[in-house]
Amino acid sequence: MVASVQNSALTVEDYLVLEQTSLNRHEYVAGQIYCMAGGSEEHDLIAGNVYTRLRAHLRGQGCRVFSGNMKIYIQELDTFYYPDVSVVCDPADTGKYFKKHPKLLVEVLSPGTERIDRNEKLMNYRQIASLEEYVLISQTQLVVEIYRRNSAGAWQGEVIEGDGNLTLASLGLTLSLADIYDEVTLA
Repeated sequence: MVASVQNSALTVEDYLVLEQTSLNRHEYVAGQIYCMAGGSEEHDLIAGNVYTRLRAHLRGQGCRVFSGNMKIYIQELDTFYYPDVSVVCDPADTGKYFKKHPKLLVEVLSPGTERIDRNEKLMNYRQIASLEEYVLISQTQLVVEIYRRNSAGAWQGEVIEGDGNLTLASLGLTLSLADIYDEVTLA
């Protein structure tokens, strides 16, 4: 949900200080910051449904589930993103304000960010060695896309629709689309 960009380049250190003092969240891409706009009711319900089910499933298993307030840092690309939901299972990933080694990332598609989520973020997230699955969830129709890294390291996509189920192989969990879209009124 990118709202605006600031033109002057910031260092990573300046960005992290800004994020601690700003009332708004910003994504950071190679020195440029992008202010994040608020989401819709549908967006929040979907992200909350996924977060809640992941948290319940992973309790006591050594993995941590984060909402859209935790940044993911891709150091090689000098980039920080705020995915809607993330799962980190690496016990050494102890950063207080950002994580570097997610296992799963989830983005709920919004009209203003769908192109970025499908293209830029998909390409950039693939650079994270620990990432096994990336999920894109529509907020206007019962459609979920998942991209998985296979055993050869290549990425494969799958689309789940209607009354289907989303299998998160990396976490040993299957979610029905009915659970993901619980209490959501589609446009």
